[in-house]
Amino acid sequence: MYFGSGDGNVYALDAATGAVKWKFKTGDVVHASPAIADGVVFIGSWDSYFYALDAATGAEKWRFKTGEDAEIHNQVGIQSSAAVVDGVVYFGCRDSHLYAVDALTGEKKWAFSTKESWVISSPAVKGGKVYFATSDSGLLYQLDAKTGEADFSLSFQKWPTFSSPAIAGDMLYVGSNAGRLNVVDLANRQTAWTFETEAAKKNGPTYTKPDGTPNYAAAFKSDFYDDMIAGHNKMLTIGQILSSPVVVDNVVYFGDTDGNFYALM
Repeated sequence: MYFGSGDGNVYALDAATGAVKWKFKTGDVVHASPAIADGVVFIGSWDSYFYALDAATGAEKWRFKTGEDAEIHNQVGIQSSAAVVDGVVYFGCRDSHLYAVDALTGEKKWAFSTKESWVISSPAVKGGKVYFATSDSGLLYQLDAKTGEADFSLSFQKWPTFSSPAIAGDMLYVGSNAGRLNVVDLANRQTAWTFETEAAKKNGPTYTKPDGTPNYAAAFKSDFYDDMIAGHNKMLTIGQILSSPVVVDNVVYFGDTDGNFYALM
């Protein structure tokens, strides 16, 4: 069992007993989940480094440096979990990039810039394409897995997307902070249908502008700390889908900040 912790460590536990097999210290909190492939644990930290660790011993194989933000510490840190496909590690970063790194050496293959929008969601890789969503710009991207070139992007009306996409057949499923599950037809490159949570139906209109974009002015009175916390809590009442959906036997499962767990057919 492998996991990261707010104490800055990556842990490996014996699954049967819970005994610590090893721990690896990073320079900051570890909010990403690990990916394991070919005996290697791949995981990012808030210290701006992405690590490859020996799964048996915890020894560092390599580390990859992402961007820094020395002024406000906002555009830094890795929350996205990695996808490892055909010897390449794909992961997002709060420095506004989606990275592709050689799994064996840690050498950068390419980096795609989202122009100052966090990549918190974890990428999905299928058929030589990489899919991921952005935060404040609210975009879904399809990139060429080998080159990092964008094939297309789809707008979710600037609603942040922290949920990670799931793909089943030609359909992609991803949650939105608007309280909607967006289902994208990848063949036609357009939204096939959406599902609104109960909270989105009830509270979404209060915090949505007529053009469909977020109405943050209705939630946030000022940038004073207490007002920011209150505003954040108001936005949560929309029923933001922060979890990532799972598709099994033609049923989509996901959790929501409205306190419900949904299953859609």
